[in-house]
Amino acid sequence: MKRAKRPVVASVLASTMLFAAMAPVTAQAAESQLDRPGEMAMIGDAVFARPLLLASTVVGAGLYVVTLPFSLLGGNPGEAGEVLVMNPGKNTFVRCLGCTPAQHESLKAEKELQENEKQEQEAVASAE
Repeated sequence: MKRAKRPVVASVLASTMLFAAMAPVTAQAAESQLDRPGEMAMIGDAVFARPLLLASTVVGAGLYVVTLPFSLLGGNPGEAGEVLVMNPGKNTFVRCLGCTPAQHESLKAEKELQENEKQEQEAVASAE
């Protein structure tokens, strides 16, 4: 019985060491992919996520209209509109295809930074 356990224990230890060694590589790959979505992410977003987000936007707009009197009485119609309509709408129509919200914000900030640098370069060039 003891001899039968040795290969199993050895296999488990080897597998654990293999996966532990792969963890930093996986984390680095995930970090480098934070900037740009892959093709599968774009396909999944276009086929599944966007139609669901569109439906969520439409349902949220309906709920917003139905609950508007209560929101007005509660004093938070803007917050209700933001949560029920604007957030799903932004994710449906504004967010880049295949991007997570974090990726979208990262790409947006990167683009703004590049535009600011370009404007600064143009200002320096025109001042000379």
